[in-house]
Amino acid sequence: MSTALTIDHLGAQGDGVAPAGNGQVFVPFTLPGERVTAAVGKNRADLLAILDPSPERVAPPCRHFGTCGGCALQHMAMPAYLGWKRDKVVAALKGRGIDAPVGDIVACPPHSRRRVVFAVRRTERGMLLGYNQALSHQIVDIEECPISVPAIVTSLGKLRELARIACNTGDAFRMAVTASETGLDIELRDAGKFTDDARTAVSRFAMSAGFARVSVDGEIVIEPRKSVLMAGEIAVMPPPGAFVQAVAHAEEAMATLVTDHLRKAKNVADLFCGWGTFSLRLAKRSQVHAVEADAPALAALDRAFRFGEGLKTVTTEKRDLFRRPLTFKELDARFDGLVFDPPRAGAEDQARQIARSSVPHVAAVSCNPVTLARDLEILISGGYALKSVTPVDQFLWSPHVEAVALLEKPKKRR
Repeated sequence: MSTALTIDHLGAQGDGVAPAGNGQVFVPFTLPGERVTAAVGKNRADLLAILDPSPERVAPPCRHFGTCGGCALQHMAMPAYLGWKRDKVVAALKGRGIDAPVGDIVACPPHSRRRVVFAVRRTERGMLLGYNQALSHQIVDIEECPISVPAIVTSLGKLRELARIACNTGDAFRMAVTASETGLDIELRDAGKFTDDARTAVSRFAMSAGFARVSVDGEIVIEPRKSVLMAGEIAVMPPPGAFVQAVAHAEEAMATLVTDHLRKAKNVADLFCGWGTFSLRLAKRSQVHAVEADAPALAALDRAFRFGEGLKTVTTEKRDLFRRPLTFKELDARFDGLVFDPPRAGAEDQARQIARSSVPHVAAVSCNPVTLARDLEILISGGYALKSVTPVDQFLWSPHVEAVALLEKPKKRR
């Protein structure tokens, strides 16, 4: 049964929200102000027709939009889309009572995402490779992807063939692809038992396809060339499956904000440092202590530091900062600058220790405005002044938004 609805605003995941009965209905692929007809089921609806389109509605650039779950907002004009993402950061801060200067959002251009994770499955008709349909395990087999760098898109056929060779399961599995400086770095997970015959066939195909590295379940199968990513001017060889900032342009923007804020610090702590996205850039001016729970990532950072040129000392420490955050005493004893970039859950316990410290300059980087706001509230309660917040769009046409917050704490007078 179809129902006429008027879209009031966008929800947190980018769906249009319409008042209906005693609650709200979420209608994907709609925009505020639009009148639509939709098939309503509980609190979600399938869009049937747009009666009055919004002036912000544009033609989606991808043929798969609407079925592929990778993008949610290709139908929204870019200025309105970027404004909505910035507003998500503003709303998260206001939800914690934080009235802070929020800058213009750093935009993400199409064809810029260098790391993607595909869902893959063998079927009677061949290998499906793409993204899951929204709210479904159904894989949408893609032929194009306007968010991804051309090096990935032009290799979709080769990636399907690699998946076919490695696949030894009827279940869906994962293929992570990173466009490194030296070629595609590919990791397969949960593709089934990896036989000796499959290892030989994968190695031969990877060589012929020109891939830089292929790994299966964390083990390197073949590596014709070292997979290299740049942290500023420093070359890093991350381990298989390492966390990578998805868009190089966004990474550079965030790193510039962080390094400029910490430019006067002589000793900097980089918490949740990964393979050195910030550490190696900061080491151009400061001594850096990099802390991370992932040993292979730390090893890659340390190797890059030892072979890098023009860097001050970088030390590393393997430490689970969720279980054992750096204490305020440890921070006060060594550091006059700090950056932390935790996973989506944020860094509540670590923020409490930072709040008690006297580190004068702090940069907080987050992919989740809600947990960022919580952590900033803790820091502000501890005496820090929030100087600026800059949203960064790293996941184009998705509801996700990054942010960099810069804080200062006045030195105590003796």
